[in-house]
Amino acid sequence: MSPIEPEGVRGQSTTRRWRNVRLRTLLIWLAVVPTVAMGTQVTVTAERLLEQSARLRADVEAAERVGAPLYTLLVDMQEERTATAAQWAGTDGAEAELRIRRAATDTAAAEFRRLADDPSRSFTEVTRQLDRLPAYRQRADTRSGGADSTLTYYSDVIGKVIQVYQQEFSHAEDAELAQASRPVVSMLQATEMVAREDTVLALAGPSGELSFVGYDQFVSSLGAQRYLHEALIVPHLTERDERFYERVVGSEDWQAKTRIENAVLSGHKDTVAGIKVPAEVGGWKSAHANFSVQMTTLNIDLARSVLARGEAKAAELQAEVAWLIAGSGGGLLAVVVVVVFTTRSVLRRLRELHERTVTVAEETLPDVVARLERGQTVDPEVLPSVTGDRDEVGRISDAFARAVSVSVDGHRRLAAERHGFGLFASGIASRTGNLVSRQLSLTEDLQDTFGHDEALLAQLMRSDQLTVGMRRQIENLLILAGGEVPDPHTEPMRVADLLREAAAEVEDFRRIERQALDETSVEPSVISQISHLLAELLDNATRFSPPRSKVVIRAELVADGLTVEIEDRGPRVSPERYEEMNGRLHQAPPYSVLAQNAHRLGLFVVGHLADQLGATVTLRRSVYGGTCAVVVLPAELLLPTEGETPREPARREPALPAPATEPAAAAAVPAPSSPGPATAEEPEREREPEREREPGQEPDAEPEPEPDTEPEPVAHTSAGLPSRRTKAPRPAPAAVPAPAAVPGARPALPERVPQTHIADQLRAPRVPETRVPQDTATPEEVADAWADYEQGTQTVEEELRRDQP
Repeated sequence: MSPIEPEGVRGQSTTRRWRNVRLRTLLIWLAVVPTVAMGTQVTVTAERLLEQSARLRADVEAAERVGAPLYTLLVDMQEERTATAAQWAGTDGAEAELRIRRAATDTAAAEFRRLADDPSRSFTEVTRQLDRLPAYRQRADTRSGGADSTLTYYSDVIGKVIQVYQQEFSHAEDAELAQASRPVVSMLQATEMVAREDTVLALAGPSGELSFVGYDQFVSSLGAQRYLHEALIVPHLTERDERFYERVVGSEDWQAKTRIENAVLSGHKDTVAGIKVPAEVGGWKSAHANFSVQMTTLNIDLARSVLARGEAKAAELQAEVAWLIAGSGGGLLAVVVVVVFTTRSVLRRLRELHERTVTVAEETLPDVVARLERGQTVDPEVLPSVTGDRDEVGRISDAFARAVSVSVDGHRRLAAERHGFGLFASGIASRTGNLVSRQLSLTEDLQDTFGHDEALLAQLMRSDQLTVGMRRQIENLLILAGGEVPDPHTEPMRVADLLREAAAEVEDFRRIERQALDETSVEPSVISQISHLLAELLDNATRFSPPRSKVVIRAELVADGLTVEIEDRGPRVSPERYEEMNGRLHQAPPYSVLAQNAHRLGLFVVGHLADQLGATVTLRRSVYGGTCAVVVLPAELLLPTEGETPREPARREPALPAPATEPAAAAAVPAPSSPGPATAEEPEREREPEREREPGQEPDAEPEPEPDTEPEPVAHTSAGLPSRRTKAPRPAPAAVPAPAAVPGARPALPERVPQTHIADQLRAPRVPETRVPQDTATPEEVADAWADYEQGTQTVEEELRRDQP
C-alpha cells in the first residue's frame, strides 16, 4: 500500500474483500466460530472443575493422612502446656504428669513429621516450631526466664496447627465446603481458648493466686471461647451435630465449667501480688477432663463430616465434568448437524435460484427480448413469477422476478416505441421517397423539354444527381427503420447493368471504373438491395479517396457465388479499425450502437442489407494503400443470362456509357473545337473511335451494326444518366412515326434512335485537334471534390487518433 494512500481506500478494499468471500465460507465460519468458542469454554471449565476435584481429593487425602496426627499433636501440646504450668506452680505430682505428656507429644510430633512430607503444603511452619520444643522444655525445667514466655511458645505452636487446619481444609474456593469447614476451625479455636483457661488455672497452683497478666489471659480466653461458641459454632452446626453439641453443653461437667468461670470472674480477690481465685477452682480439673473428651469427639465428627463432604464434592465435580463434556459434545454435534443441514438447504436454494437466474438471463430473457423486437407475443408462464415467500431467498427470488418483469415491460415499451418509430420513419421515408421520385420524373421531363440549353441541361444533370443521392439517403432511413426498399424490377438484370445502376447512384460517378461479367444476372427481387449496397460502398470509396483517383469495381464468379470488389486509393486505416468495421458489417449492429455512431450510417446500412441478403462484406487494405471492400453474394441470388453469348470475363468498361440524346437535347452536345459549360458536366466515358468518312459520304449516314451484336440493355434517363428503372432492350428502328394523340392523355416521349437525331454540327468532318484538350471539370467541381477528400481524410485521421491508446 502506498504511504500516501488515504485510510478510506484501505477500508473500502477490506470491505470489498469481505464482500468477495463466498457464502459457503461465511456459513462454515458461522458454524466453526461458535463451535470452537463453545468447545474452548467447555475445555476450560472441565479443566477447572477437574483441577478443583483433584485438589479436593488431595485435601481429603492429606486430611485423612495428616489430620489425625496433627489433631493429636494439638491436644498433646495443650496438655503438655498445662502440665508445664502446673510444674512451674509447684503442684504435687506435676513432674510425673509432665513426663507422660512430653512422651505423648514426642510420639505425636514424630508421627506428624513422618507423614507431613509434602513440601508444597503449609506443614513446614509447624515442623520448624517443633524443632524449638527441646529448648523451651529445658527453660521450663530450669525455670529460666518467665513462665509466660514459655507458655506463649506452646500457644504459638498450637496456633500454627490451627492455622494449618484453616489453610488446608477451609476450601475457600467452594462456598459449601467453606461453610461446612468453618465450625471445625472455630471449634478448634474454642477448644484452644478452654485449654488456655485450663493452663492459667493450673499456673495458679496450690496458692490459688494469679498474676495480673495471667488473670487477663483467663478473662480474654473466656470471652473468646464464649463468642466462638455463640457466633461461629452453634449457628453453623448441622442438625445432628447441634444435638450432640447440646448434649455436651447440657452435661454436669460443662455446667461446672461455666460455674467456675463465673466464680473466677465475680469471686476473685485482688491482692498485693495479684489475683486470688475462689475455692471453686478446685473442681475444674475433673470437669475439664470429662467435657474435653466430649469436645474432642465433636471436633473429630465435624472434621470427618467435612472430609466426607469434600470427597462427595470431588465426586460431584467429576460427574459434573462428565455431564458437561457429554452435554457439550451433544450440543456441538447438534449445532454441527443443524448448521450442515441449514447450510446445505440455503446453498441448495441459492443454487436453484442461481440456476433459474442464469437460465432466465441467458436463455429466457434474450428469447423474450428477441420476440418482442420481432413484434411477437410473450407467454407470461415462461417468466419468473412472484411467489410471496417471506424468507430471505424467497424475497430475493421475488425481487428478481419483479426486476425481470420491469425489464420485460421496458423492452416491450421500447419494442413498441421502436416499432412505432419504425412505422413513423417508414411512412415519412415512403412519402419523401414518393416526392423524390416525382422530383426525378420532373427532372427528366425538364431534361427532355430544355435539352437544347447547354447551361440549363448541365444544372439539370447536377440536380438529377443530387436528387438521386437524396433518394438513396431516404432509402437508408427506410432500411434502418425496418422497411424494405421498393423494387420495381420484374426481370433479371445483368451484373454489368447492376454495377452501372449502382454507379449512377453516386454523385462522383465519373471516377468509377467498372469491370464485370455479362453472362450472369441477378434475381429481380434483390436488385434494388444489391444496387443500394454497392452504391453505399462506392459513395464511401469516392468520398475517402483523392478527387482525381479512380475507384475500381469488378465482379467475378467464385465458388460461393459472385464476388464484387470495390477498391479505392484513400488514406491508410489501422488493422484495429478494419476489425471494428468488419464486425459491424458481418452482423447487423443493434440500434444502441447506431445511436453512438450516428455519423457513420453507411456501414450500418451495408450491414443490414448484407444481413438481409445473406451476403458477406469485408473491408481490408488495398495493395494501393487504400481500402478494398469485398462483397460475396450467395449463388442463390444469381441466374444465368438467357439469350446472351458469353463475353470476356473481365472487360474494362468506361466509367459511364455515352448518353443518348433526345431531339430536344441535341443542341446540348458541343463541337470538339468549341468547348462550353456542358463539356464540364458530361460524364467521362470511353468513346468508340470514329471512322473516317469518305468525301462523298453523307454525315448522317449510320454504320450498320454487326449482325451478331445486340445492343446492351441499358436504360438511361432522358439526361443521359443511367436509370434505376429497368427497361427491356429494344432494337433501333429506322423511322418510327409518331402515334396519334389520344385526347386527354399525356403525349408519349419520343424514342431515342442512335445517329438519327445528331446535330448538323456533328455531321461535319472532324478537324484534328493540335492542342491539349481542356479539363472538363469546372472549378466548383474541383473545389467540392477536394473539400470532400480533405474532410474524409481529416475524419479518418481523427478516428485513428482516438483509437490509439
